[in-house]
This record gives sequence, C-alpha cells and structure tokens, in this order.
Amino acid sequence: MDQAELHRRIDAVWRLESPRVIGTLMRVVRDLDLAEELAQDALVAALERWPTSGIPDNPGAWLTTTARHRAIDQLRHRQLAERKHALLGGDPEHEPHVMPDLDALDDDIGDDLLRLIFIACHPVLPREAQIALTLRLLGGLTTAEIARAFLQSEATVAQRIVRAKRTLAERQLAYEVPRGDERRARLDGVLGVIYLIFNEGYAASTGDHWMRPALCEEALRLARTLAAHLADEPEVHGLLALLEIQASRSAARIEPDGTPILLAQQNRARWDHLAIQRGLTALSRAEKLGGSEGPYALQAAIAACHARARDASATDWPRIAALYDRLAEAMPSPVVELNRAVAVAMAEGPAAALPLVETLRGMSALAHYHLLPAVHGDLLEKLGRRPEAREAFLQAAALTGNAREQALLRQRAQACADG
Repeated sequence: MDQAELHRRIDAVWRLESPRVIGTLMRVVRDLDLAEELAQDALVAALERWPTSGIPDNPGAWLTTTARHRAIDQLRHRQLAERKHALLGGDPEHEPHVMPDLDALDDDIGDDLLRLIFIACHPVLPREAQIALTLRLLGGLTTAEIARAFLQSEATVAQRIVRAKRTLAERQLAYEVPRGDERRARLDGVLGVIYLIFNEGYAASTGDHWMRPALCEEALRLARTLAAHLADEPEVHGLLALLEIQASRSAARIEPDGTPILLAQQNRARWDHLAIQRGLTALSRAEKLGGSEGPYALQAAIAACHARARDASATDWPRIAALYDRLAEAMPSPVVELNRAVAVAMAEGPAAALPLVETLRGMSALAHYHLLPAVHGDLLEKLGRRPEAREAFLQAAALTGNAREQALLRQRAQACADG
C-alpha cells in the first residue's frame, strides 16, 4: 500500500472514530478543548506509527487508548504542579484538581456520542455555531473543510468554533443527555442542525456546485447515530427517513457536467432503492411510535410518495397536497405553504395554485426566497403567460447564490422569450 492510500485510510478512520474518542475523553477531562487536543495528539501518533505497523484491527480502540495515556500524563502533571504551588504558598481557597477515574474511558461509548451531540447543539449557542461545532466534533471535518463547505472564510469559521467552546466552558454546562421535557426541547435543536447540514449538502445555497455530497453523508451519519441510541423518539426516525429517501436520489440529480436534473426528469432507475427501503423502514418506525404527525415524519411521508411512484406521472399528488395540509398545521411556515401550492398545481392544475402563490408574494418572509418567483414563473409559463413567466424566472435567478441554479433559471427565462 502506497503512502497516499494509507493516509486516505487513516483519514477515513479518523472521521469515523474521532467523535467517539473526543466524547469518551470529554466525559472524564470535562474540557472540550483538552479532549479535542488529546484526540488530535492520538491522530498524530497514528500517522507516525501506522505507516510502519499497519492500521490495527480496532483503530478506534487504539486511538482511545493512546489518547487515554496522554490524558493520564497531562492530568498527573497538573496535579504535580498544583502540589508544588500549594507548597510555595498558593491560594488557600483554590480547589485542587482531583484525578478522575480514567478506567471509565472504556465505558458507555454510545452515551458519550449522544452527550457530544447535545453539547455541540446546546441552545446557548447560535445556530451557525452549532452547525460548525457539530461538523468539527462529530463530522471529523477540519475548520478549512467546514469553511469550504459553506463558502465562508476559514478565519470566520475558526472564530465561531472558538467562541462556541468558550461559551460552553464559561457556562460550565453539564456534559449529559438531558431527560424529559428538557431533552425534547433540546432534541428539536439537534434535529434542526442535522436537517440544515443535510439541506446545504443536498441543494447548496451558494457556490458553483448543485450538491455537496460530503455534508449529506455527515448528516446521515449523525441521524443514524441518533436513531440507534434514541430508539424511542419518533421524530428522530422521521428525520432519518426523510434524509434516507432524499439522499436516495443523489446520483440521478446531476448531469456528468454538473447540470441539475429536476425531479420530474430524473432517471428513477438510478435512485438508490436500498436507501429508499431504509427510509421507508424508518418512517414505519416513526409512525408505530405515534409520530405520524411530526414535521419530519410528514416530510418523509411526502418523500415516500415520490419514492413509491414508478415514474413522475404515477405520483400521488392529491395525497402529497393532503400531507402538506397536515404539515402546515404541524409546522406553520410560508415555505410549507409554497410547497403546498406546488402540490395543488400538480393535483388540480396551475390555475388552482396561482392565487395561493400570489398571496405568498406579499409576505416579507419570502421577499428574498428565490423559489417563490421560480414557482410563480413555472405556473405562469404553464398558463401561457410567457412574458410574465420570463420576468419571474429572471427575478429568481437574481436571488439565488448558486451558480448552477442561476443558470437553470436563466435558461427557463430564455425559453419563455424564445417561445
């Protein structure tokens, strides 16, 4: 095996195992920076030793053991320094550092991952910081990779992560998975962060690429982790169902040159039917747990309607419109109303949906949302009102920050002019 291939494998191991290593260390050292530093030290040791010794059979255990030894060395050094400080007449009210039970590092890895997710998505942090910290700690992404993924400067992302860690340290928050009402309240934020990470990967808001698959993969991995350890939470399974079904279309959404392929034109033979089955299984689980009216489960049920249709013409649009009616009750939102209007257009025709969309045009919340004029243009085009449709598509193109989507909308505007 050449060095480049070995380093790729080590990188893959790190992305998979680093959350477990950091989570395990965090439970004992109670310091996020120190836990991450110790885990990084273990990675450096792996890069030094594994090229000679080979990747061990259980690389996660190797990394945890190496980090554990470094933690012991640091904590013993800290104890020694504090004893010397006391002998030299240190602050009598200073509370000495107590050596923790480092044997506990080998236990409760699943719980440690959950604790780390809930810490990264703590409500004291702004949403942007939650996303950055989640990708840093649980996705194994570097600061540079997160910056590239969201088209932000590396300095901005680094500052965001540093401030998030400082906030968590200053608040001295309990490193635990909350229970009862507090867990339900915090879980909404956790699911929301994972959902946003997936959405940015599935339909990038800015940049030259229609999708960022790595973000979709990280969001799916986080959702699967939650579903494995919070098996009694219906909305966790609802979110997992939604992401699995949406991700199943990834290979069919882009031409080889990067041009987007819209849902109606996709080759459904290229959909990942194993992923669809995983999604349908997760949706069934959510419904059996009584979560059929949850926002993520309802969105998953809508995605399932598309997944079950053998082709676009077989899509059950009346059912999708009815599901959007229920989603609008569970999660009132102008975006949900816009999606409902699309379903109404497909079920009843563009004339039935046009008044719904024109009502939404007066809402300030959608003033800069490019999909509103895009949908408006689509309806106008189908009704033969091409000059108006062209203006709507151009407005949508001006609002989006994604180059691929912008090109597609301009093509539709030009088609209206040529027609």
